[in-house]
Amino acid sequence: MNILVLNGPNLNLLGVREPEIYGRGTYGELCETVRGAAARLGVSVSFFQSNHEGALVDAVQQALGVYDGIVLNPAAYTHTSVALLDAVKAVGIPTVEVHLSDPDAREPFRRVSYVRAACVATVKGMGFAGYVRALEILTGAGA
Repeated sequence: MNILVLNGPNLNLLGVREPEIYGRGTYGELCETVRGAAARLGVSVSFFQSNHEGALVDAVQQALGVYDGIVLNPAAYTHTSVALLDAVKAVGIPTVEVHLSDPDAREPFRRVSYVRAACVATVKGMGFAGYVRALEILTGAGA
């Protein structure tokens, strides 16, 4: 099983950006956590991060026929991107929406997720462990 881990804007600044909300772990440490979980689950993972909406849409489209699942943290695009919603719907690849923090416990505008309608599940507020949970959901482990 091949899984794409797709991260949106500002996640490249993990560990620096608002550590009281997102934690002190870096983006590299997040990737290592996910790689370790993928190895335990016997799946392959690839990573892509961009601050640009179109690049994220391109990555979702290019996943068609290559990946069996997507772990998607759209970050700020969660609340604004119909384009990402449409891309996930178009490719039909099982996708789990992930958020390091719990958007529902933050500002009211963060409670709206456009992409959620196209996702098989949402994991929020678990930090890096949320990505591990998303892999488990996609692989059927720990169900």
